[in-house]
Amino acid sequence: MSLVIGLTGGIASGKSTVSNFFKEMNITVVDADIEARLAVTKGETAYFKILAEFGEDILLADGEIDRPKLGSIIFHQVEKRQVLNDIVHPEVRRRMKDKVETAKKNGEEVVVLDIPLLFESKLTYMVDKTLLVFVDNETQLKRLIARNNLSVEDAEARIHSQMPLSDKLRLADAVINNNGSVEDTKKQLLEILAQFGINKK
Repeated sequence: MSLVIGLTGGIASGKSTVSNFFKEMNITVVDADIEARLAVTKGETAYFKILAEFGEDILLADGEIDRPKLGSIIFHQVEKRQVLNDIVHPEVRRRMKDKVETAKKNGEEVVVLDIPLLFESKLTYMVDKTLLVFVDNETQLKRLIARNNLSVEDAEARIHSQMPLSDKLRLADAVINNNGSVEDTKKQLLEILAQFGINKK
């Protein structure tokens, strides 16, 4: 039996760091963001649906979707964000499910689904255990501004477009506190895996 772990966090909470630790341990990580990007590439089903909904203004010269342009529309309009999610999410779920099935067929002990909106999108049914990467509000804001070169206002808008990390704390099976050092984060991850019955070095 493969254990499917749902890895989640908030924007700039350090989820990618934890995801990379899994990869270093040769554990398959299926990344929802990557699958979402692949699902909307030119010629895919979701691509045509997005075009029909948002118009050709969101396209780049090569016909691919201009993600920053689409992002700027949906970050400030809840209804538009919902429309986009309704188009993209079913496709992403299908793609992720296929990859989990492949990993299970290959007899892999653990598969990680890296899903930023695991709780918001009610995708916990896809996993056996949920693992949250947590940081406090101040650290999250600082990291996001530094990472994406955003204004405080833009950074806060992005953070507020997600469920607060404090709410996710109550929902997760296990939590990594990522306010400290990278070494500390890795140590917590190994301890949690051991609790799940997976021993990695």
